[in-house]
Amino acid sequence: MKLDLERIRHGVWSGPDPVLASAGRSGEVLMAKIRLALAVVILLIPVIDSFVFSMDPKESLVGFALALGTFVFAAAAYFLVSREFNPPWFGFLSAGFDVSLVSAALGAFLVLHQPHTAVNSKVVFEGYFLAIGSSSLRYDRRVCITAGFLALSEYFAIVWYADRHWDLNSPVFAPFPYGMFGWVNQISRLILMLVACLLSVAIVARAQHLLHLATVDALTSLFNRGYVDDRFAIELSRARRHRSPLTIAMIDVDRFKPFNDTHGHAAGDVALRTIAGLLRQTFRQSDTVGRYGGEEFVILMPDTDIRAAEKKLDAMRQAIAGTAIPLPARGRVVNVTFSAGLAAFPGDGDEPAALLATADERLFQAKRDGRNRVVATETPEAIPA
Repeated sequence: MKLDLERIRHGVWSGPDPVLASAGRSGEVLMAKIRLALAVVILLIPVIDSFVFSMDPKESLVGFALALGTFVFAAAAYFLVSREFNPPWFGFLSAGFDVSLVSAALGAFLVLHQPHTAVNSKVVFEGYFLAIGSSSLRYDRRVCITAGFLALSEYFAIVWYADRHWDLNSPVFAPFPYGMFGWVNQISRLILMLVACLLSVAIVARAQHLLHLATVDALTSLFNRGYVDDRFAIELSRARRHRSPLTIAMIDVDRFKPFNDTHGHAAGDVALRTIAGLLRQTFRQSDTVGRYGGEEFVILMPDTDIRAAEKKLDAMRQAIAGTAIPLPARGRVVNVTFSAGLAAFPGDGDEPAALLATADERLFQAKRDGRNRVVATETPEAIPA
């Protein structure tokens, strides 16, 4: 049971990929603009109704209070996200507000003693589908699930309250302009809301799958160059905001072309897959390990200074040098080594191009110094092989 719960937590209830999370922030900005525009329109409705159509003061007051609260939240949310304020919990809050806004509108009809409008609405109720569907713009399955569960819970509470406090099929409500009450119809509505939630989760899962197909190297199952470049920009932006260190390592397999010429490309593929597997097992989930091209790999290490990264890379270098790689169809094994160059933010620069160039130059320095070593400074000093 514990294993199943852990699998669910790391599967369905896992956070989005950082690249998708970045796209989700753009989706949050879009939703903030739409929400603010709708809030302005909603705010005008009770004002116009009061002064033009002379509606009941109580009804106007309820509508105005609801519209004003919506506008204040929408304006605050737009102000924050437009200034790149988007902590991990903000998507849950904004999606929850969108759902609760629909519930508040339906609940207002209960306050106004119009229960049939609340439970049989054919206009306001559809707002739940907009709120649940738009949650997929955050590209986070957890937000979709939360929005769907909240919508189901709140609407069920509204229907249950109306059924308990009014005889909804009493002749008093004739001629039933919104229709008579029936739980079969309400259960159908709840099922449709559940389906909408599942569809929004499926959209996010599909986006994650397509991202995986587009960003993973087929041979090594590591991230490809395009993904690493995108992730580098994201991690560097994060390091600037939090004033935290970030180290990048460029790795190149030593004498790989002669290795391929001597043992064949199949053996070269085995060597690359072996190195990739060891890199993937060694580094943290928060690190990004990618194949940058050919026999070259790159590693992004957030919250890691260059000295800590140097020690880790050198331990990795020794582990790979001591790993026997079986040659396909030859019945014997060989060993390979790699050289690495490191660069770190902020000491070596604050732009991706500058840090990559520095790490690449130090990689060449490691090659010039005899290979099978890690270079982390501009001087010829390196950890000896």
